[in-house]
Amino acid sequence: MIGAADLGLLDGFERALINNRLHMVYQPKVALADGSLQRVEALVRWDDPVFGAVAPSRFVPLAERHGLIDPLTQWGLRTTLRQWLKWREKGRDTHIAFNISALSLQHLDFPDLVERMCRALAVPPDRLVLELTEGATQPLVKLMDTLTRFRIKGIGLALDDFGTGFSSLMQLRQLPFTEVKIDRFFVRDMTTSNDSLLIVKATIDLAHGLGMTATAEGIETEAQAMLLREIGCDVGQGYWIAQPLEPEKLGVWEKEFAKRWTKATGERKAGKPPPRQALN
Repeated sequence: MIGAADLGLLDGFERALINNRLHMVYQPKVALADGSLQRVEALVRWDDPVFGAVAPSRFVPLAERHGLIDPLTQWGLRTTLRQWLKWREKGRDTHIAFNISALSLQHLDFPDLVERMCRALAVPPDRLVLELTEGATQPLVKLMDTLTRFRIKGIGLALDDFGTGFSSLMQLRQLPFTEVKIDRFFVRDMTTSNDSLLIVKATIDLAHGLGMTATAEGIETEAQAMLLREIGCDVGQGYWIAQPLEPEKLGVWEKEFAKRWTKATGERKAGKPPPRQALN
């Protein structure tokens, strides 16, 4: 049974979805080897005149429980793919990532639907990466065929928030992921905790051993970024790199970040000592 507060929120969200009052922001991810833009992650935002800015952690579970996750997913994918086209027309050919619900994967034709959406908008499927949280993947071993069909179509699959669940290694071994995203909890503590640093490095090595890309989430400081770079992490994402941006601000961010990256790596090459690591 749904409470009165959630009922009002659900009604407001359904109206926002129907009336196109949701919008997307995009968080850049960069290669930690050279600071270049690798992809952007599309994030749904809902700013309501009554409820204010509503976090996805509130409205996505409601959408999953009350039959709105499929229209939300289709709206989000279509909006993201159209934005990719706009960037491509301006000469920016990057990859895009989009979070999907495990519930969407229960539809056998979901991979075909995503491929048709890509083809209809002339977006190469290999430019798209679908992200699933580790918790969401618990029942997905049963959906190996569905996930494999995404890989056959060239669509990437990322395991998000890696390290926060209990069956991580099983998921990596059994499911056809192309990318592992290291949870921000470990990234946050890695410059002051050897335990976290060892976990991050082991995850990077594991990802590489399995032929996957390692992405670090939640990078909030230059020290974290440089340490991740030193231990071989492929891609970084977080507020030190960029907060989620309106799509038209991506170009401005790219120029500004290039200067910060050059300064950070130039100081490192000039002999600045690496970030201090705690003994424990």
